[in-house]
Amino acid sequence: MYALALIRYRVLLEAVESVTESHRAYLRELKAAGTLVASGPFSPRTGGALLLRVSDDKAGAALDAVRDGDPFWRDGIANYELLPWNLVIGGGELDAR
Repeated sequence: MYALALIRYRVLLEAVESVTESHRAYLRELKAAGTLVASGPFSPRTGGALLLRVSDDKAGAALDAVRDGDPFWRDGIANYELLPWNLVIGGGELDAR
């Protein structure tokens, strides 16, 4: 199953930047594990989005674990909106990776 995580900053950008490297290190771990497909900030920089791939069974718990491990979440920098996504078009291309 795929999912989107919408991340919205709760603090000024200066505070976000103080945690950004820890956040990106965490995302690199998710990418290496095969959970993160793609990520990046919004423009203007009010937050960002993650495209995630998680197991169909226990998807909710897997998404909660992604959120709970993020320094942005743990440090109160950002809110997360976790959206399981029933990908209809283009999923086969992503699955082939």
